[in-house]
Amino acid sequence: MEILNTIGQLINITLVYSTALVFAALGGIFSERSGIVNIGLEGLMTVGAFGAAISVYYLDEAGAGASAPWIGLLAAIVCGLVFSLIHAVATITFRADQVVSGVVVNFLAAGLCVFLVKLLFEGAGQTDTLNTVFGKWDIPGLSDLPFLGQALFYFYPTTYIAIALVVLTWYVLFKTPFGLRLRAVGEHPGAADTVGVKVNRIRYMGVMLSGMLSGLGGATITLTTTSSFSHNTVSGQGFIALAAMIFGKWHPVGALGAALFFGFAQALRVFLQQYPFARSIPSEFFYALPYVLTILVLAGTVGRAAPPASLGTPYDPSKR
Repeated sequence: MEILNTIGQLINITLVYSTALVFAALGGIFSERSGIVNIGLEGLMTVGAFGAAISVYYLDEAGAGASAPWIGLLAAIVCGLVFSLIHAVATITFRADQVVSGVVVNFLAAGLCVFLVKLLFEGAGQTDTLNTVFGKWDIPGLSDLPFLGQALFYFYPTTYIAIALVVLTWYVLFKTPFGLRLRAVGEHPGAADTVGVKVNRIRYMGVMLSGMLSGLGGATITLTTTSSFSHNTVSGQGFIALAAMIFGKWHPVGALGAALFFGFAQALRVFLQQYPFARSIPSEFFYALPYVLTILVLAGTVGRAAPPASLGTPYDPSKR
């Protein structure tokens, strides 16, 4: 029974750590399926985490109560959307190099958010601890089941939202006219243009959806696991989400599976550190574990993963 409880706890922690990765990976899918490389997921998650922390902090002071985290999620979505427009304008309108633009988004987000935190909190390196964040929800009846209850039916609300969005993203991409157009402009924008699809408009929408979902992923970290924002709140998870998207072959269900794998690596780090034998192992080993696994997975799968045919190629209507 002790072993079952241990496995159940590990599964639960895995799903908690996977949630932010799922949001950002889904965001990356919308952008890259439209043909726009977005390595700026890290920066978009950072502004989402910052927007959520700042809004919830001031809402707490205003006495907003339990509604504050939900408004924080909305603020994160807006911040991610606004910041994604930088990448969209640079890469779609001005046809800038998409990788360079993504790097700029990452650096700009990190620098700007840290500067604003220091400005708002009298030089402190992080926000004050948030008083109102999400607590875990249990599903009545199911959460009381032995082993499975705590493993699968006792989560933060953002985890339930993430799973629902995987299903919704699959439906939108493969069962709706918008999804067909999005995939078409990522595969052959010239052909899509000839049948009346507004290529740049669809690509803008893809990048904006990417920003909204990535911002939601950043907010998840702030409002569930850290309860504050600092320069290392996101700490490379945007890049892990990018790896999950590639490992999942630009498919929402595949990205979910990859995010669970990387979430398991992070959960394993936390879980192993609870045991006495871990004291003899340098803590840096545990912190490096998720990133080492990311590199190994990418090294083994990138060559076999087939991205959208026009990914990274700016669209020029005169050359269709």
